Amino acid sequence: MSVFPPTSCARLIVKVGSALLVAPDGTVRREWLAGLVADIAARVRTGQQVAVVSSGAIALGARRLGLAKGGRASLEDAQAAAATGQIALSQVWAEMLGAEGLTAAQMLVTLADLEDRRRYLNAAATLGRLLSLGVVPIINENDSVATEEIRFGDNDRLAARVAQAAGAQGVVLLSDIDGLYDRNPALPGATHIARVERIDAGIEAMADRGSASGMGSGGMVSKIAAARIANAAGATLAIVSGGIARPLSTAARHTLFLPEKTATARKAWLAGGLTAMGEIAIDAGAVAALLGGKSLLAAGATRVSGSFARGDLITVVGPDGRTLARGLSEYPVSEATAIAGLRSEAQAQVLGYAPRAALIHRNHMALV
Repeated sequence: MSVFPPTSCARLIVKVGSALLVAPDGTVRREWLAGLVADIAARVRTGQQVAVVSSGAIALGARRLGLAKGGRASLEDAQAAAATGQIALSQVWAEMLGAEGLTAAQMLVTLADLEDRRRYLNAAATLGRLLSLGVVPIINENDSVATEEIRFGDNDRLAARVAQAAGAQGVVLLSDIDGLYDRNPALPGATHIARVERIDAGIEAMADRGSASGMGSGGMVSKIAAARIANAAGATLAIVSGGIARPLSTAARHTLFLPEKTATARKAWLAGGLTAMGEIAIDAGAVAALLGGKSLLAAGATRVSGSFARGDLITVVGPDGRTLARGLSEYPVSEATAIAGLRSEAQAQVLGYAPRAALIHRNHMALV
């Protein structure tokens, strides 16, 4: 079995889960981390640019502060643990990368940083410059200021969003499991899935919400969500077991999620949006139109919900409730609701002005 990703992948994002980095007693697994850093250094020496999305701050901080439940008993505990542990986490990475002759940089981001288009572009510019200088950025969610309402909640999806911002071709999620199974791998007869070319309802049904270690916040559901985001940006995502000494240089079983096509940078950002302000349900005819590359017209809308203004990100769902697309609304929720199901000639009477071309224009929409 080949090692994924190959060194020909120009930019690579590696996500490291808490259970791999931090032992159950709250100490850093330095021997394992040294092996991973050696792998990263070997790839950088070949010309590959590597960024790391590293969990572990809360787990490290909880040990230093003596907090119960690994620092996750409350939001306040998690924030305090993150603020304390992030210093230790960055020190460990800087020290070990430095031993390999590499420079580390720290980037702490919140969900809002990557959901707001301007801040997203600023973060992308910083990340791109660091990588071009041969620096290895160490990225984590800024848990010390994020709240339940404005956070990624897991570093799997953060890694995928970072891959979008960096224009990376590959994402590796190092985890406590070696990939996707057709059911909970603890169950008899569970079958490993080596390759996923399309994430559909069947693939999503295989996801198990549990984290084997109990230390992290992401399970297979979050990893499949991350794969959707990465694939929308044209990047291949791999779920790889981190239970081996040199996970980036050892051929081991894994699951690959392959992108169907490459999206423009703007559409990749739209497809990966996590904080939609509303939702529009559409009929089967509108579904066919969207799949054919058309804009979303009001006539095809069956329901509008949420609280959004013109220009806000909203999701589009089909008759079965599955999300089909994300895009920027051409109308505020009150007007979108008023014209839902109406053809253009009837919309003018309701609105009091000539209607716009669509509820969501195809140039501001991305299928997911």
